[in-house]
Amino acid sequence: MRNWTKAEHVSWCRQRYRHASKTQRQAILDELCYKFHYHRKAAIRLMNAKKSACENHRHAKRGRKPHYDDPLILEVLIDIWKATNLPCAKRLKAIVPLWLPFYDKFILPDDIQQKLKKISAATIDRLMAPSRARCNKIGFATTKPGAIIKKHIPIKTNQWDEQVPGFLEADTVAHCGNSAAGSFVLTVNCVDIATGWIEQRAVWGKGETGVKKAMESIEEALPFPILGFDCDNGSEFLNWHLIKFFTNRKRPVQFSRSRAYHKNDNAHIENKNWTNVRQYLGYERFEEPEIVDLLNDLYENEWTDYFNFFIPSVKLIDKRRIGSKIQKIHDQPCTPFGRLMNSMHTDSQTKQRLTSRFQTLNPFDIQHRMTCKIKQIKKLVYAHDLHQNITSKQRPR
Repeated sequence: MRNWTKAEHVSWCRQRYRHASKTQRQAILDELCYKFHYHRKAAIRLMNAKKSACENHRHAKRGRKPHYDDPLILEVLIDIWKATNLPCAKRLKAIVPLWLPFYDKFILPDDIQQKLKKISAATIDRLMAPSRARCNKIGFATTKPGAIIKKHIPIKTNQWDEQVPGFLEADTVAHCGNSAAGSFVLTVNCVDIATGWIEQRAVWGKGETGVKKAMESIEEALPFPILGFDCDNGSEFLNWHLIKFFTNRKRPVQFSRSRAYHKNDNAHIENKNWTNVRQYLGYERFEEPEIVDLLNDLYENEWTDYFNFFIPSVKLIDKRRIGSKIQKIHDQPCTPFGRLMNSMHTDSQTKQRLTSRFQTLNPFDIQHRMTCKIKQIKKLVYAHDLHQNITSKQRPR
């Protein structure tokens, strides 16, 4: 026979007490006072109560009533979270108001929309804790130093004005798979330090002419003029083609490079290599020349609209040392489009043109087209890998 808890024993005695005679009630009260050391008046009040204090304590839930317990809220959050490639809670909080007007999976009640707009980052973390899963991968470095021309390109020693749009950091992302041998596709990745505006172009190999053409296309697509250009010490950037491209003009661009073996000198672009390229295209080897045109079609259309108009990012604004730790302080998440609109250095014509463009965009439609184009590229890569494996097996040893 199991041991009864105090609450269970009191509840059983109450049931007997309600239907007992006067003599039996006195016996029950004597039992309670002897066993649990109750005062007799306290035992009488306990027997006459609807529920015992122990039962109330057991069933009552502390704190305020749940406000975000509707399963519809979690479903919408997960849909937007997946569509924006699993951002953190602080960025997702800024993303939800941008994407919510275009959410068409089903009609959302007004109260659900208001809750989604007011939800905090901490609540998002709590609700989505069971759904989060992350994996980290390490890529290959393909930077080869252009030693001969280094003396013609200065190392950046002065701090650029990070409030003025137009100062770019650039790097290449190698789609080389497990081997850097042979020819393959690379992505020229550029980011504006002030606004976070990004532009990418695909090139075949590290040829100087191809990289120069990519930079010409990027400059044409940027909504502001290039004022400064900073890169690493790779030969794809340290060449005469780019030097002439940036310096032989009416307003020369400040062309600088980082210190050798110091990746933190280009911290802005190193971060974007992962978040804006690797997370979406992965680490497969792209060794089919036709992929260059497919990637550029993706970069020049859906890619730039998706990241620049609908994906917020944060900027580091201060660092504080507290004892042995460094506390980093970031601003509120904001899209590159939002930063351009808030910048006093952006002219009214550019703001009007970007606003008109923004009003014609649907993020869910853009994300769907992006997914289809990425799948098309991946199918081409897998088909080529399969052909290579079959061919290698058929070769005589």
